[in-house]
Amino acid sequence: MRPSSVNPSSEDRSKSQTPHCGGGRVVHLPVARADAAPAPTIRPSRMGRRRAIVLGLVQLAMIAHVVQWMITGTTTTPIEPSESMEFARRGVINAGLIFFVLALLSTLALGRWFCGWGCHLVMLQDLCGWMMKKIGVRPKPFRSRLLLYVPLILALYMFIWPAAHRLAVAPLTGASGDLPEWRVQAHLTTSDFWQTFAGVAVAVPFLLVCGFATVYFLGAKGFCTYGCPYGGFFAPLDRLAPGRIRVTDACEHCGHCTAVCSSNVRVHEEVRDYGMVVDPGCMKCLDCVSVCPNDALYFGLSPKAMGAKPRVEKPAQRRFDLTWGEEIGCALVFAGAFFAFRGLYGQIPMLFAVGIAGCLTFIGWKSWQALGDRDCRFHRFQLRRSGRLTAAGGAWLALAAILVALTLHGGVVQYHTWRGINGAALVAVSIDEALRGDVVMSEADARTLDRAEAHLRKADSIAAGGIGMLGQADVAVALARIHLLRARWEECEAQLRRGLALGGATDVLSRDLGRVMLRHRRADEVIAWYEQTLRSHPDFSGTRAACASLLDALGRADEAQRIRAEQPAQ
Repeated sequence: MRPSSVNPSSEDRSKSQTPHCGGGRVVHLPVARADAAPAPTIRPSRMGRRRAIVLGLVQLAMIAHVVQWMITGTTTTPIEPSESMEFARRGVINAGLIFFVLALLSTLALGRWFCGWGCHLVMLQDLCGWMMKKIGVRPKPFRSRLLLYVPLILALYMFIWPAAHRLAVAPLTGASGDLPEWRVQAHLTTSDFWQTFAGVAVAVPFLLVCGFATVYFLGAKGFCTYGCPYGGFFAPLDRLAPGRIRVTDACEHCGHCTAVCSSNVRVHEEVRDYGMVVDPGCMKCLDCVSVCPNDALYFGLSPKAMGAKPRVEKPAQRRFDLTWGEEIGCALVFAGAFFAFRGLYGQIPMLFAVGIAGCLTFIGWKSWQALGDRDCRFHRFQLRRSGRLTAAGGAWLALAAILVALTLHGGVVQYHTWRGINGAALVAVSIDEALRGDVVMSEADARTLDRAEAHLRKADSIAAGGIGMLGQADVAVALARIHLLRARWEECEAQLRRGLALGGATDVLSRDLGRVMLRHRRADEVIAWYEQTLRSHPDFSGTRAACASLLDALGRADEAQRIRAEQPAQ
């Protein structure tokens, strides 16, 4: 906002002008006095370099872990908090669970330090923010009330819901028999280190979105603020921790601490109002401590951290960018985008979908401003000026329209996929019954399968006659089930092969494909398929058992014994 072109009097120079911005907002801009002293320079943070070295060492340790697995063929299970989900699902104690528990316990004592000093994704976001500043782009934090709860919701879904479902929901719905057995078991080493991680085709876009894009649109550590499920636990524990950034009486409230905080904490206000930083977003990066010109800040223990009361009469209120109407609208956009992209085409994992949803929510909110506010700006781009859309604003809205179309398309594909897969599962016939060819189907079941098949055909790829951009393994497998129930052996085989090609080989699909082939092919072809699969996947015990059983049935006991003997030791 430019100041008035009229030369103000000396009396006026000491007052604040109050120009109007879009949406009826009034922003007070102080006019600097001609004789005012220049603002003091913020001294460089020593902690920034130290933290970069620590995070770099963490990254090197992760690379060394992968290299060691590639060389030796076996290694420690991934030291990744998401691996902790296996304990809630099946009672598995792995390295990821041990690491996550230790991180949570240390947070309970020292506060939310791990995010700032040990997270590789924080390193990526900080690196992206640093590179942006080098080219003159300074991302501003997007402040929302409701979206702050997303990390906690994700954390409860990932780590608490599986146990709640097993203990409370499944017994009521009669689904307990479908759950895997739960028993405490140690699983600290693995030969398939990459089993739970995405491939390069997903990993690279994930890092671009959850690293660069979230910082560009949502501000420094944008993914940590609105998408990290581990932060969903770290933040509440931080409120209980005695470890805090504290202040002495030497503080002059210069604001240098807030200026360098990459966690978007208003440090100068918090230490003034509470004598410490109470915001759970504080990641104990210690930049604020390092740049304080009076060395008034320090990290220490405070027995009054939990439920800290303000020590001033009127503490600063938290500032948010959205009205309550906008909050609700953004929450709906976020939820819609998340469900449209999560698992789309079997490719987009949950955290990737969260990053996409966060960016799309900001783009939607800024587009709303560009359409309705008198003036609207994003970084160096003026989207709307004096009530008129600029060229940059037109390009922004065109991009937003394309993203909306892609999101809606993904949502439609997801809807048809969900309806089709669930519809195919409604007809409760086992594969053994179907393979015997004695399925007696009611008219209601036939109509259910017709509707399910129509949805699956719609969700399939354009090349297969659907509307999807890519084929999906789950869609192919569901179509195979429908063909199986209707004794269409060749069509069932074709869809099972498609499912294997799209989703990768699994023991169950490989075994079942052989069983379906046996209905309309020679036994030697089926055995050849089994042996081909076992050469690539010798650990497929179900496929191995099916092959040996078929050889026994053909009177080839020696070959069956050889197949069984080649089973790898567990």
